[in-house]
Amino acid sequence: MHSPFQAAHISPPKTIHSPTMAPIHVDEATGSDETGKGTPEAPYQSLAFALYTHPDGAFQIRKDASTPYDEPTQSALKKAKKGADGIEKKKKKAEELAQREAKEKADARERKEKKLGESKKIVLQEDPSLPKATKAKVINLASLRTQRIRTSGWVHRLRDQKEIIFVVLRDGTGFLQCVLSGQVAQTYEALTLTLESTIEVVGTLKVVPEGQTAPGGHELVVDYWRVLGAAPGGDEAFTNRLNEKSDPSIQADLRHLVLRGETASAVLKLRAALLAGFRTSLTSHDLLEVTPPCLVQTQVEGGATLFKLDYYGQPAFLTQSSQLYLETCLPSLGDVFCVQESFRAENSHTRRHLAEYTHLEAELAFITFDDLMTHIEAIICETVDRLLADPPSAALIKQLNPNFVKPERPFMRLSYVDAIKWLNDHDIKHEAEDADGNMIKDEQGNPIMLEHKVGDDIAEAAERRMTDILARPVFLHGFPAELKAFYMKKIKTDGEGAAATFTESCDLLMPGVGEIVGGSMRIADAEEMLAAYKREGIDAEPYYWYTDQRKYGTCEHGGYGLGVERLLAWLANRYTVRECSLYPRWPGRATP
Repeated sequence: MHSPFQAAHISPPKTIHSPTMAPIHVDEATGSDETGKGTPEAPYQSLAFALYTHPDGAFQIRKDASTPYDEPTQSALKKAKKGADGIEKKKKKAEELAQREAKEKADARERKEKKLGESKKIVLQEDPSLPKATKAKVINLASLRTQRIRTSGWVHRLRDQKEIIFVVLRDGTGFLQCVLSGQVAQTYEALTLTLESTIEVVGTLKVVPEGQTAPGGHELVVDYWRVLGAAPGGDEAFTNRLNEKSDPSIQADLRHLVLRGETASAVLKLRAALLAGFRTSLTSHDLLEVTPPCLVQTQVEGGATLFKLDYYGQPAFLTQSSQLYLETCLPSLGDVFCVQESFRAENSHTRRHLAEYTHLEAELAFITFDDLMTHIEAIICETVDRLLADPPSAALIKQLNPNFVKPERPFMRLSYVDAIKWLNDHDIKHEAEDADGNMIKDEQGNPIMLEHKVGDDIAEAAERRMTDILARPVFLHGFPAELKAFYMKKIKTDGEGAAATFTESCDLLMPGVGEIVGGSMRIADAEEMLAAYKREGIDAEPYYWYTDQRKYGTCEHGGYGLGVERLLAWLANRYTVRECSLYPRWPGRATP
C-alpha cells in the first residue's frame, strides 16, 4: 500500500524508501531529528521530519519508551504533512536567504576590490606649503596643541567609520588618537592597514570637542602619513595569535607580544618608576649605589639553591645575593645598596617565586636591630609616597590597583614566638612532612595537619593567611638560628620554657603577597664567624675576604634584601610575580 502523501511536492534530501523497505521509527520522547536515522536504535523525534525525509516510507511511532511502536493515525499523518510542508518552506527560505547573502557578499567583495584598485592610484605627498611639522614623542604633545606635528608609533587600535579611519597610535610613551579622512583615508595603505603596523603621521594637533574623549585630551587631524612597517592580517593577524583568552603557556611563549598590551606595559612602567623612587629614597638616606658581581664562588643562602657553572675551568655560581660584597663596601663607601639580579635554583612554582629576580639589597653600619627595621619601613613608605605624589606613576597605580591604600606607619612588629602562638590561637595549621620534606597523608589520602611549634619554619600558606587576616604590613622577627643563614647575629632567649637560640632577623610581610623583605644584623666578631662556618660545614678559606671585615675594624652592622617583583605585585595588585618581570624565569621556563 502506498503512502497517502506520495504525490506531495516535497524535495527530500535523503534516499526515498519503497514500501518494501524497513519502517521508519519515531520516538517523540528520546528520538532526535538532528542525529536520528529512523531505526529503532536511533529514531527520529517528530513524524513531520520523518515524513519530510522519507515521503514514501512506512512509519512506526511511539510516545516514549514505555509504549510500543505502532502505525500513526490518519490525523497524525495529516498533521505531520503540514509540518513537512513547513520544513520544506523553511528549507527553501533558508536557501534563498543563503543565496541572497552570498550575492551580497560577492557584491561587497567586488565593490571592495574595485575600491582597492582605485585606491592604488592615490599617492599621498606631504604638502610643502603647510607649516613645518615639529617631531615629538606622544608624551610631549600637550604643549604643541594647535601646531602641526610629526610622530611615529604602532597601530594600537583601528576603527573605520563612515569613510573616516580612527587610529590610536602607541609609541611607548603614551597613546594618540589620529583621525584620517578624505583622500588621506582612501589610499591603498589606509584601506589595508592592520593592527601593530608601524606608521608615521603628520597633522595638526587639536583639542577634542567638548563631550568627547581621547588619550591626552587631544587628537591629531592627519594631513599626511605613511606605513613604515606593515603587520600581517589574516591568520597571522596579531589578534589571531594572541588575545585575553589565550592559554597561559601561549602567553608565556609570546611574552614579547604580551608586553604590547596596556596592562603589561603599565606594570613595567610602574616598575621603572618604583626603582627610580627607591634610588631617590636610598640616596636621600646617604646610601651609595654599587654594582656587585653576578658570578661568584661563595654561597650565601645555602648550596642547594645554587646555579653552578664552569668558569674557565673553575667552579662558580650565579649569585644568590650580593650581601657579602655589600658588607665589604662599608669601611670605604659607607652605607651602600645595589639593584642586582639574584638567582635561586629552587624548584618552586608558587605565584611569588622566580628563578631569577631583581634584588634590591642594602647594608648599613653602626646600627641596631631596631634601627634596621625602622630604616626598611622608612624606605618603603617614602618610596610609595613619592610614587603617589608623581602624577604619571600615581595614574599607573590607579589604573592597576584602583583600591590601593598606602601603608600606615609604624608597621606592626611580631616576634616569631608570638607568631607561633597567634597561628595556633587562630587554628592555622601546617602540613606534616617526613625527613625528606614530603607531605605525610592519612589513610584517606588527606594531608595530616599539625599545630605550629617553636622551631617550625612557618610555611608560605600560613604566613600569607596570617598577613591577610592582620591586613597590614608586619615585621616578623627573631627567627630560630637553625632556620636562618650562618652570618646572622644570634641572641639568647627562652622559647616555650626551654633555652633556644634566636637571631636578630626579620621578614617584612605584606597582605596578598607575603614576605617581600628579609633582613638581619650580621655577626660582627671574627671568631664567632669562624665558628659559624664550622657549624654549617662551610670551608672558611674562600670567605677570607669576607672574614677580613671582622678582622680589620669590625662594627655592628646589618642589611636586607627586597624582592622588587614581590613589592611590585603588592603595589600593582598582580596575582603572580611573573607579571612583574620583563621576561620571567621559573623552573622549566627560559623562553623567550
